[in-house]
Amino acid sequence: MTNIVMNLIVLVVLAAVCWRVLRPLRPGPLVGATAILCLLTMVFDTLMIAADLYVYAPDKILGVYLWGAPLEDFAYAIAACLAMPTIWTVLEARSV
Repeated sequence: MTNIVMNLIVLVVLAAVCWRVLRPLRPGPLVGATAILCLLTMVFDTLMIAADLYVYAPDKILGVYLWGAPLEDFAYAIAACLAMPTIWTVLEARSV
């Protein structure tokens, strides 16, 4: 299984779990946070790969790069932007 397939499965499941909590929230801040995290991922992953801090097995990635970061790395930023507001909202509702 390649990384992109695994990432898509995780993102679909995460989106399905988070949908009820995220639906009433304003989409602007979520989209903005996702864009900022993806931009930071693009910059810092490119720097870390250029510094040889880590490498990817070529048979496990698509080979599509944004600047220097593999496409698969952006799934973590998207997952964080789905999961964190959901966790925050649920925990805040439980504490009230």
